[in-house]
Amino acid sequence: MNDPVPALSLPPGNNDAVSTPNSPASVLVVEDDPHVRSTLDQLLRFEGYRVHLAADGIEALELLEKQRPDLAVVDVVMPRLDGLSLCRSLRRRGDRLPILVLTARHQVGDRVAGLDAGADDYLAKPFAADELLARLRALLRRSVFDADPGTLAVGDLVLDPATRQVRRGERPIELTRTEFDVLELLLRNERIVLSRNAIYEHIWGYDFATDSRSLDVYIGYLRRKTEAGGEPRLIHTIRNVGYTIRAE
Repeated sequence: MNDPVPALSLPPGNNDAVSTPNSPASVLVVEDDPHVRSTLDQLLRFEGYRVHLAADGIEALELLEKQRPDLAVVDVVMPRLDGLSLCRSLRRRGDRLPILVLTARHQVGDRVAGLDAGADDYLAKPFAADELLARLRALLRRSVFDADPGTLAVGDLVLDPATRQVRRGERPIELTRTEFDVLELLLRNERIVLSRNAIYEHIWGYDFATDSRSLDVYIGYLRRKTEAGGEPRLIHTIRNVGYTIRAE
């Protein structure tokens, strides 16, 4: 693997890695570099996570037949089955496992490729341990079942938080986990202008504004999917501020 080893240092443990009141969250680390894999294993265990390890996508798929982690940290460049192919394989079979992709590639096109493949978040190497942990905590929060039985609607766009189903009129819309979460946030704040910082803080758990193109990518996906039948636009850009959803 040609990716550089991420710059990690062990912060003070907070033991926040909890998926249920009695069970620590589990993380699948898919990384072919033994040093990086060992470093991530040490960091995550230090933070209270249970950790499963795989050296490539094939090993990950085999492990997932026997274990069910709460989320996965996946490197992109790996032998046999790379990280993006692993994401596609999981999404094709309907697996909603939250996935954080790690890569040394920093271009916008690389981030878009990761999101298109089905990743929920994208972190470029080298990265700080605190940032990795913050993103994992955010993914865990977002994966908690939303017990609110009520549906959310703007115009003919309807989102059901309980079933995580979305439709525009009679047309069902398939969304990734992150797309769904962004749309739900907008719908819960109908006609309210949400700043980019506020959206990043809610969805990813911290201020992510320096990488604002990632949010633009998700908004673009949502617009294409919600307007695929020629319907009028509902998600609007408020220049230099953020986004809002409303029916004109």
